[in-house]
Amino acid sequence: MATTTAADTYAPRTIKLNARDNVAIVVNDFGLPAGTLLADIGITLRQFVPQGHKLALVEIPQDQPIIRYGEIIGYALDTIAAGDWVEEARIHMPDAPELDRLDIATATPAPQEPLTGYTFDGFRNPDGSVGVKNILAISTSVQCVAGTLDFAIKKIKSELLPRYPDVDDVVAVTHGYGCGVAINAPDAYIPIRTLQNIARNPNFGGEVMVVGLGCEKLAPERLLPTNDPASMMRLQDEGNQSFGDMVDTIVTMAEARLKILNARKRETVPASELVIGLQCGGSDAFSGVTANPALGFASDLLVRAGATVMFSEVTEVRDAIELLTRRAATVDVGRALVREMDWYDAYLARGGADRSANTTPGNKKGGLANIVEKSLGSIVKSGSSAITGVIGPGERATTKGLLFAATPASDFICGTLQLAAGMQMQIFTTGRGTPYGLAQAPVIKVSTRTELAKRWSDLIDFDAGRIASGEMTIEEAGWELFHLVLDVASGRKQVWADKWGLHNDLVLFNPAPVT
Repeated sequence: MATTTAADTYAPRTIKLNARDNVAIVVNDFGLPAGTLLADIGITLRQFVPQGHKLALVEIPQDQPIIRYGEIIGYALDTIAAGDWVEEARIHMPDAPELDRLDIATATPAPQEPLTGYTFDGFRNPDGSVGVKNILAISTSVQCVAGTLDFAIKKIKSELLPRYPDVDDVVAVTHGYGCGVAINAPDAYIPIRTLQNIARNPNFGGEVMVVGLGCEKLAPERLLPTNDPASMMRLQDEGNQSFGDMVDTIVTMAEARLKILNARKRETVPASELVIGLQCGGSDAFSGVTANPALGFASDLLVRAGATVMFSEVTEVRDAIELLTRRAATVDVGRALVREMDWYDAYLARGGADRSANTTPGNKKGGLANIVEKSLGSIVKSGSSAITGVIGPGERATTKGLLFAATPASDFICGTLQLAAGMQMQIFTTGRGTPYGLAQAPVIKVSTRTELAKRWSDLIDFDAGRIASGEMTIEEAGWELFHLVLDVASGRKQVWADKWGLHNDLVLFNPAPVT
């Protein structure tokens, strides 16, 4: 809703998302002061309300629901007057939905009209998958060798890579696993299969190497799809008489693979070969208003084009899970969603944590009162398509359509698990801002607010804040984002994180014991 007042030098602007809502959020960059008149609804603000924060549109009596997105995000701890700032301290968070009482596959969306004729230029792999980058990846089987591999990769990049101009990069897949771990513990399968499936990522072209130490619990042989001795080396092998020998061995192995990768050329392939990961980070109250709805529309377009799209972050869908189980394509898919929620509930309980631990100080400063409100805004990025599959942590996607990949909400762990699932590219929405990036896959950074896009003009790739300002519709933003995906996948455009080389470390999800 747009409002005007003669008392201010600029028009106060607020957004109400659903007819049922009894709160709206403030759009203006610096918030709205007490005494501001919202003329079209006849409300005068009783306190200063920061940008993105909620104001009461009507009186909300004590213990009555506070509604945003048409859903209950909490209950009033005391009576909230119309025009009050509905801040976190005045909201009691509701209980999480009971997993054994959910509707499953009761509102499965009908398939939308297919989109045909959309293509991108990618690298076809021997296993039939397609990469959007042409990368030599060198994995480690244990953290002990990370320093040696880092030294070797610097040598490879300075001395070898310039000779192979059609190879985009040489990256290390390093991690803190492999030694001092309970390798046979029940949950150890998660980090192990994560590393196994990262080695199969389409952007690596099937030419992954593994560098091990020789005494670790996680043997290098377990990390490659084929047990090829020519793709593995151990620093403790007797042939390595010195540190220099170790480095030379890695460099020699790398050059053989660089020659193979350099011979690959981009070819035109249908958009159905895309595997796109969706993620939020540094979310704010605009995430569910601008960036995530635009991403949801683009997600529907990708699904209509036959692509695979995965959304994630268990704790950021748990409190809105009833909205997802209804959209399951089948009862089995719905039950799989419940299974992953239940597993994570138990995991948090073992650690003495609960879902409320998710919401960060930055989320709250950006207007998100609790994890319920955050979840409702988060799931919007999944669009409106039927959910066709569920991927456990570290599993590889084997079906197309809209998938839920079960991951923690940590940006770094989520990105790592989505890479294992086969993600070639990630679209990352942010309200507070983050320089997060991945060396293994392009990350398109989408801002929720134009102010952030302007301030971080050399970090943000797409400004969804134009939706809040009225410059474009959600549909227009979704189409623009869809075309940007095709351009980045084809190598025609480069994301800012890749231009600057801003790449975060991969982080394994390891719920198993460490010895």
